[in-house]
Amino acid sequence: MNFMNLDTPALVVDLKVMQQNIREMQEKANKYGVNLRPHTKTHRTPAIAKMQVEAGARGITVAKVGEAEIMAEAGLDDIFIANEIYGQQKMERLREVARKTKVSVGVDNREQVLALSEVFAGEEKPIEVLIEVETGEERSGLLPGPELVELAKFIDKTPHVKLKGIFSHEGHTYGAATPEECIALALKSQQDTLYAAELIRKEGIELETISIGATPSLMYAEILPGITEIRPGTYVLMDAAQGHALNDYSKCAITVLATVVSKPTEERVVLDTGVKALTAFTRSKGICHTPGFGLVKGFGDVRLNKLYDEHGLINNKEVSKKLKIGDKVEIIPNHVCPTCNLYDKIYLVEDGKVVDELPILCRGKSQ
Repeated sequence: MNFMNLDTPALVVDLKVMQQNIREMQEKANKYGVNLRPHTKTHRTPAIAKMQVEAGARGITVAKVGEAEIMAEAGLDDIFIANEIYGQQKMERLREVARKTKVSVGVDNREQVLALSEVFAGEEKPIEVLIEVETGEERSGLLPGPELVELAKFIDKTPHVKLKGIFSHEGHTYGAATPEECIALALKSQQDTLYAAELIRKEGIELETISIGATPSLMYAEILPGITEIRPGTYVLMDAAQGHALNDYSKCAITVLATVVSKPTEERVVLDTGVKALTAFTRSKGICHTPGFGLVKGFGDVRLNKLYDEHGLINNKEVSKKLKIGDKVEIIPNHVCPTCNLYDKIYLVEDGKVVDELPILCRGKSQ
């Protein structure tokens, strides 16, 4: 089937572009001698995660226990939950995952460590944890300093829990004003992460993994010696934000196929893709600036101007002249991660033909 014959809205991925994105990030990891552990929250699709592993990735990253459960069931056998989790139910579910496959989890406080120790008491192997280092995003994690060192020492003495390493996420690079600023922020984040590792190692505590990751920074910056792992996510499919950062949308493998359903004025074009098909995500500044609500592929810099629940609006007289009711257009979403979570499946396309349907099995698995 030609993918333009699909019913809409439909989530479409160009296989060749995705494969090239996978190869290029793997080549970068190989160049710097680090492990690639892609963050699969981007696509939430085990089939794509397996493609990344088959290309050379050393395990995967997820954001939630629910994602880890599904990925483990699908046969992914080395999973890092790059997030702090808490709650008896979640930790008991984590224990079940750990009985089936290799899994580790992020921590940044003693309460989590104590709860993990209690839940994993009696298990054959301790649960491996990585301390999150805060390097500029101002979200979760500990700043490099005494508090972080004390947590490492606490973990080292706590039974049933093993300190595997540390990790950071330079998400603030999305807001960099220029590529040069992005590089500077990325390198500073790596330096802070490496400094945190040095502080811990001075206490005689070994660290196997020093992990970093964000797609914009890894598109631009080098990887410093001492980093052992990178965890980019968006690179595999890309989106309008990353396209803006590169000033090149050719790497955007993913689009939402939409149908023109109304043209009530000479300039207004109404599509069947609203918030429920694209999300209302935007970024107001920086290299990943995303004006509007999605880029209309093949129409220059034309963006969706407004979204309702079920409708997307293009207000452009020249575009309207080129489209009639029933025509279909592709929209490059502003942010791929929440967009994928809106769909049950991805249509995989090669040379304009649908070649496969990949179920998004982790859709909604946010607990």
